[in-house]
Amino acid sequence: MSEEIATQATILHVDMDAFFASVAERDNPELKGKAVVIGMGARGVVSAANYEARKFGIHSAMPVGRARRLAPHAIFLPVDMARYQEVSEHVMEIFHSFTPWVEPISLDEAFLDVTGSQKLLGTGREIAVAIRKKVEEQEGITCSVGIAPSKFIAKLASANCKPNGMLEITSDRILTFLHPLPIQAMWGVGPKTAEVLERLGLRTIEDIAKLPRATLIRALGEANGASLYELAWGRDYRDVTPEEPDRSISAAETFAQDLDNPEEILTEFLRLTERATARLRDRDLFAKTISIKVRFADFSTINRSKTLPLPIDSTHDVYEVVKGLYQALRIERARLRLVGVSLENLSEGAPHQMMLGEREVGWRQAEGAIDQARARFGKGSVRPARLISASEDDED
Repeated sequence: MSEEIATQATILHVDMDAFFASVAERDNPELKGKAVVIGMGARGVVSAANYEARKFGIHSAMPVGRARRLAPHAIFLPVDMARYQEVSEHVMEIFHSFTPWVEPISLDEAFLDVTGSQKLLGTGREIAVAIRKKVEEQEGITCSVGIAPSKFIAKLASANCKPNGMLEITSDRILTFLHPLPIQAMWGVGPKTAEVLERLGLRTIEDIAKLPRATLIRALGEANGASLYELAWGRDYRDVTPEEPDRSISAAETFAQDLDNPEEILTEFLRLTERATARLRDRDLFAKTISIKVRFADFSTINRSKTLPLPIDSTHDVYEVVKGLYQALRIERARLRLVGVSLENLSEGAPHQMMLGEREVGWRQAEGAIDQARARFGKGSVRPARLISASEDDED
């Protein structure tokens, strides 16, 4: 049975190609043509791999140790989230120059509704060509673009033209393109759902479409079954939602060796607090809820948080909360594998309530001056004394 799909929208899904690795190659042209892996440490995981590295079977979330065994000649680089964030912001600015309807999905991909832009900028395909050209000229990296009447089909299209490609799926081609794809290509089909579908003898999206809706609902539940049935017929009515304010900013560190010294752990918490609050201030945001994560050697994890009466953005103030949350756990000499700091409940303005005896110029003003110095002389030019001594110890 054939079902008609009627829509006038033009949606782009723009996805950077091997984004973290591409940024590294752009910053160091000597890496071009070599296998590059983002991720270091004996117990770390791969954050990204360029296409040269992927030829050896390396992929995201793979243990770094295994990646080294697969490609011992590959170049392994540390994660530089601040740099990726910077390039991502530039890329998002390019997207916004074509349409206000931009919905970021992550640092390196976004949906764009260019339906209203076509009168001025040309067809969806012409806009996609212009975006790809502008990203490469201004940022020195490439992207792949899927063009379709819906978000679901646009994302599938971009995945099927990587790297550095462009694929348009018009309304009359949706089912021809969609139905031969494997069930794993569907939104909402993870390993467990795929196992259920495969037990029903379903291998392709066409198999799902031909299954009675009621049968699918009985197998997966009302919400999942109904959603997959609609998507299997190419029906996706979700709008592109313009960018919302950040919900949280976080920083975490997995240690090369488990830590059990409270002072060393607090130093790591300070390092992560500095990293997170710098990003917070860079975006002119304030946090009202401060959270920490502690993961033990046996992988058990504790999360603790505190919501403050007023939002803050000072490294000093945030660290005092982080320190208090950690010390309240009373886990002396426990072996920790990972710690993390998260800034949540974010806002663009912070009402300031002067405390009795408080100086008019304090930590916030001092850290504003520090941010300016870092912007001029580099992010490592001004640091807390505790972190400077830690860095020097690491280098010895």
